[in-house]
Amino acid sequence: MTSRRDFDSDWGQWLWVSLPGDRLDAEDVRWLQRIRPGGVVLFSENGTRAQDVAKLVSGVRKALSPLDVWIAIDQEGGRVARLKEGVPCLPPARILGDREDLSGVFRSAMELGRALRQTGVDIDFAPVMDIDSNPENPIIGDRSFSRNPWEVVRRSMAFSHGLESGGVIPCGKHYPGHGDTLLDSHLALPSVNASKDILLEREFLPFEMAILEGIPILMSAHVLYPEFDKRWPATLSRKIMTEMLRKKSGFGGLLLSDDLSMAAVGKTFPFPVVVERALAVSCDGLLVLKSREKPLEALEIIRRLASKNPSLWQGRLVRSLARRARIGKRIAAYREVAGRFS
Repeated sequence: MTSRRDFDSDWGQWLWVSLPGDRLDAEDVRWLQRIRPGGVVLFSENGTRAQDVAKLVSGVRKALSPLDVWIAIDQEGGRVARLKEGVPCLPPARILGDREDLSGVFRSAMELGRALRQTGVDIDFAPVMDIDSNPENPIIGDRSFSRNPWEVVRRSMAFSHGLESGGVIPCGKHYPGHGDTLLDSHLALPSVNASKDILLEREFLPFEMAILEGIPILMSAHVLYPEFDKRWPATLSRKIMTEMLRKKSGFGGLLLSDDLSMAAVGKTFPFPVVVERALAVSCDGLLVLKSREKPLEALEIIRRLASKNPSLWQGRLVRSLARRARIGKRIAAYREVAGRFS
């Protein structure tokens, strides 16, 4: 049986963090070692040239060794692309999907995956699986492959399989759909007020099909769906995340929250509530980005929860680590293959 001391060193595996600059200084190293995060997410401030970012990634791995930290990035194409040099510069998903057939989408993603793998990236927060169902949406738009749910299914799955063929794990987002919103969840809490039937046939469909095809990671949406849960946005909703995603849809992969610092949840609910509920409804990774203090605060919240009910939270962590281990085997294999050809 795992000791309490082992759990104390593992709580940080629930946290995914980011770094403020393109170099790792002594303070960064101490901070990373204090948290022991499960993932580090790259942004443009960490460098826009692949060869420079590769050096930073190497430093992060060295600082946390022997802990296996995963490196993730938002490299969708179009306006959401952190790296500008050293990787393929893809157009927005809509243009890529309209310009290329499915084999072309696959090849584009595979080439991107190969370049990201050589940079040291393990996970790409792509494809976007939202439906471009609202022309007034300020945040999705051409990041979506199509206004047709079945086209989103076909194209996003081609992109997903392409990334994996290149050696990078895909992460579909934003479950169960951010397309039909009028607000940007970075700035406020959006709501999708469509009926259950429309939601199931439109928003949920790409994710349902992706689960059937074995997509390994999904990211939640900080969006309210009153037809399913009038109080809690999806990231914090037991009805949506536990009952629908885990139980009804049978998703056994890794579930990540979108950034908990975003206003949709960060300004709507107290941070301790956000952390507890996200974990309680079965998130396996909490993105707490662009901050030094918030990840440390989240870690202390988790430790307080665990001290009050050790068996509950230790059991919850064990399940998350088991899901992580399954994906970790694939990541290790992709790293090994890439190492042979580097």
